[in-house]
Amino acid sequence: MYRPILLLIIILLNSAFVKIHCQESNYKEFGAAPPSLPSLAIKTNLLYNLTTTMNLGGEIKLSDYLTFDLSLSYNPWTFSDNRKFKHISVQPEIRYWIYEPYNGHFLGVHLLYSNFNVGNLKLPLNILPGLNDYRYRGDAYGLGLSYGYQWILSPRWNLEATFGFGYLYLDYSRYECHTCGKKIDEKKDHYLGPTKAGVSLIYIIK
Repeated sequence: MYRPILLLIIILLNSAFVKIHCQESNYKEFGAAPPSLPSLAIKTNLLYNLTTTMNLGGEIKLSDYLTFDLSLSYNPWTFSDNRKFKHISVQPEIRYWIYEPYNGHFLGVHLLYSNFNVGNLKLPLNILPGLNDYRYRGDAYGLGLSYGYQWILSPRWNLEATFGFGYLYLDYSRYECHTCGKKIDEKKDHYLGPTKAGVSLIYIIK
């Protein structure tokens, strides 16, 4: 399960270091200074906002081809008919940019942790169909791969679309949904599917 992902990480990092070394050599050869690129940004995921989930992300440039992205999300609400999408999540990601940071295509490798309390919901694409019949409370740990693209809207504003696919290890308790009180069982499970989705508005700080 983990070997293909680790191999891809090694390939991406190796490719980035090779490109960085070649680029630095070219600058030294022609006596030019490297171009100044954006180095720090904050963002919010508009898709998460539509689900009433508060979220905030930050991204920092590590090199001419690598950035580190960190997103946090929190949903404390209980809706009508005792529908719940309560969770707190953190998702760090290393991104490799095909052209340059904050512009165009990127590939990412991310981790994920979430503490959740969800139930009486029907998610799109029939993701986790059991949420419609039961309530689940527990923790999720995972990792995955992602692809994304950023559009430059202005010198300070960008728009980003990204999607990720990966693996989650789930450790949770299951409850009757109509009362959300009686515990049915405790389970440990495995999930393979979407682990990241976003359309984010980004503000470039510097």
